[in-house]
Amino acid sequence: MRKFVLTALFGFALGIVPVHAAVVIRLRPPVSIHEQRTVRPSREHVWVGGYHRWDGNAYSWQAGEWQRPPRAHAVWVAPRYTHTRDGYVFVEGRWR
Repeated sequence: MRKFVLTALFGFALGIVPVHAAVVIRLRPPVSIHEQRTVRPSREHVWVGGYHRWDGNAYSWQAGEWQRPPRAHAVWVAPRYTHTRDGYVFVEGRWR
């Protein structure tokens, strides 16, 4: 009985682990919008540029903003769309 309960709990845990599947978008992303930057809040802040975000039906512009890096010497890697045989896949921006 104990093995059955443990096996059931393990199977249930496997079922609720989130799986990140790539969403393929058939429509090409629009050309980026040239943004006017506001005044830099401090010397520590870094400009994180805007990008077109896919909402499931259409692209919408996500405006850029000044952000403070999470740690010293962190570098912002901008989000991008990679072209595949089936369409375009969004790759999230991140701090490196």
